[in-house]
Amino acid sequence: MMKMAQVVKALAALAQATRLEVYRTLVAAGPGGMSAGEIAEKLAIAPASLSFHFKTLTHAGLIESRQEGRFIYYSANFEAMNGMVDYLTENCCGGNPSACKTPRRTC
Repeated sequence: MMKMAQVVKALAALAQATRLEVYRTLVAAGPGGMSAGEIAEKLAIAPASLSFHFKTLTHAGLIESRQEGRFIYYSANFEAMNGMVDYLTENCCGGNPSACKTPRRTC
């Protein structure tokens, strides 16, 4: 489980619209992630601006990168994401997390 300082850093990193959108995009992409160019194109973000956001998300432990040839691929750190959710729900509903579940809305 994450410690409070780690959770605060992660939440601070996500408390910005572009970074939240980048992170959500990477979560949707799954473990394989996406190249920086694909993310920039999909979200219409300038590469220079995007690298600043990658740095913040990486520093918070929310994303990881890997080099493949001349491309850098980014992926969500699902262990960190789950750790953050676990931390936030640890004492949910008096220690009974199943009681915190709300019915899912259908579209």
